[in-house]
Amino acid sequence: MSEWPILPTTVVGSHGKPGWWHVCKDLHADGQWGPYDLEELLSDAVDVAILDQERAGVDIITDGEARRLDGYVDGYYEIIEGIRALPIARLAGPWGYDQQTRYEAIGHIQAPEGLGIVQEFTYLQAHTSRPTKVTCAGPLTFGSRIRPNNVYKDTVEIAEEFAQVINAELKALVEAGARFIQLDEPARGNVTGAEMARLFNLATEGVQAKLAFHICFGNRFGRSRFKRSYSEYFPGALEARADQFVLEYASREMAEIEKWKDWHDGRELGAGIIDVKSFHPESPEDVAERLRMVLRYAAPEKVYINPDCGFGWNPRNMAVGKLHAMVAGARLVRQELTG
Repeated sequence: MSEWPILPTTVVGSHGKPGWWHVCKDLHADGQWGPYDLEELLSDAVDVAILDQERAGVDIITDGEARRLDGYVDGYYEIIEGIRALPIARLAGPWGYDQQTRYEAIGHIQAPEGLGIVQEFTYLQAHTSRPTKVTCAGPLTFGSRIRPNNVYKDTVEIAEEFAQVINAELKALVEAGARFIQLDEPARGNVTGAEMARLFNLATEGVQAKLAFHICFGNRFGRSRFKRSYSEYFPGALEARADQFVLEYASREMAEIEKWKDWHDGRELGAGIIDVKSFHPESPEDVAERLRMVLRYAAPEKVYINPDCGFGWNPRNMAVGKLHAMVAGARLVRQELTG
């Protein structure tokens, strides 16, 4: 018997941070807090994320990625060897992806101390009785902001290097007890679905866990980064040895959901039916309507329910409200199916 019900609810990864998280992490950055202060802050933030998800009734939870101070991937660049930061070309004006820090390779890329995700997971596992999921940026996510600089041939070769770093981290996660792991990759447009699948397979080679593949259109500050269509990646992405594909539908008014009937090959769909880019507070019926649409094209036993992306760029109260709506909407449809 499954440890969770039909149409299980989960999250893509990050949770909305409390206001004090944003203020207090800056105190550490400014030298006003020490390492103990920071550790206390981060553990408290994880506890809040766990509690919010448990109270909402989410079936499979994460640690809310609350320890990742600069977004779900940015902080890792500080511990990765073989790269250096480049000046940001545009500092004035509204934020955009051209204001993200870029890097260049200056040597062999490696993370000798690991990425720290194992420590995130062990804390989560020790502080909840719920089933859990662990999230990790994929090789293209890591590699896409690093220029080859005559050290590597191109972005794909950099991603191949990161695949080895990720693979070591995922195997350590499994050894620590992780059973459900998700890789997040960008829908870049200049890399085919088949190539994305190859890199996913390199990163997950020999990893004995349930594997999910989230293909993301970008969500920093609630803004998309890439052309929002999966047609350029499927069916090539199906070459990934993933058990589940986590895809974004709600923010696109459920566009392309009908194509899942043609693309799927019996594997699971993590259906994004909560719009994390919109402040509109979905009602349970809004969620149920979207889920019913998903079930026109996917078998209920193959569907997991999640937001489109992480809540890391949302106010916490907004994230909590949307989680409650997601769980309640799933419950409505679950009752319709089971009577």
